[in-house]
Amino acid sequence: MSDLNSRIEAMYSRDVKIAWAFVAGLWFAVLFVMYATWDLAPEGPWRYVLMIGGAAVLLFNTASIGTLVRHYKEDKQFIYGLDIKHLDEMRGHHH
Repeated sequence: MSDLNSRIEAMYSRDVKIAWAFVAGLWFAVLFVMYATWDLAPEGPWRYVLMIGGAAVLLFNTASIGTLVRHYKEDKQFIYGLDIKHLDEMRGHHH
C-alpha cells in the first residue's frame, strides 16, 4: 500500500506544480500585456477599468486554482487511487 501512497503523492505533487505554473504564467501574461499596451489604452478612467478587470481575472483564477489544489489534497486518495487503478488496468491490457 505504501507504493500506492507514494504514487499518489507523486501524481498530486506534479499536478500541484503544474497548476501553480499555470497561475504564474497567467500572472506574467496579464502583467506583460498590461505593460505592453498601456500607451494604447484610452486615457482617463478606462485604464483603471481595464486594470480592475485584469486584477479580477488574476484574483479569481488564482483563488480557483487554490481551491482546486485544496480539494485535490482532501480527496487525493480517491482521485489518484482511481487514476492509478485505471492506468494499471490499461497497461495490463497492452502487455
